[in-house]
Amino acid sequence: MLVKTFGYAVQGISATKVTVEVSIGTGINFYLVGLPDSAVKESHHRIDTALKQNGYKIPGKQITVNMAPADIRKEGSAYDLTIAVGILAASEQILSETINEYVIMGELSLDGEIRPIKGALPIAIQ
Repeated sequence: MLVKTFGYAVQGISATKVTVEVSIGTGINFYLVGLPDSAVKESHHRIDTALKQNGYKIPGKQITVNMAPADIRKEGSAYDLTIAVGILAASEQILSETINEYVIMGELSLDGEIRPIKGALPIAIQ
C-alpha cells in the first residue's frame, strides 16, 4: 500500500512542502530516499523503538520512504512523526483517509513522546 504524508523543509525563513511517500512491499529492508541527511536516515531506529513502545508493529516487510522533491535536502529529526504516521497508515494500523489533509511533523523520543521542532513559524506561514 502507498500512503502520502506531508511535512516541510525549512531553509532560512522560507519553507518548502515535502511529500513523504511510504510504500510497503515484499522483502525486509528499509529504504529512505530523497536527499535525507544523517539525522533523517537515523529516524528509522527512533521510529521503530517508539512505535514498539506504544504497541504498534513495524511490518516485517520492505519499507520504502521517498521524500520529494528530491533536490531539496531534508535535515534533522523533524520528519520522525511524518514517516511514522506514513508507516502506520501504509501497514493499515491506522486509517489513512484523511492524513493527506494535514502537515505532520515532530521528533519522536524512544518512548514515543513527540518533541517540538525548530522552524515552526515559516511552516505556519506557508
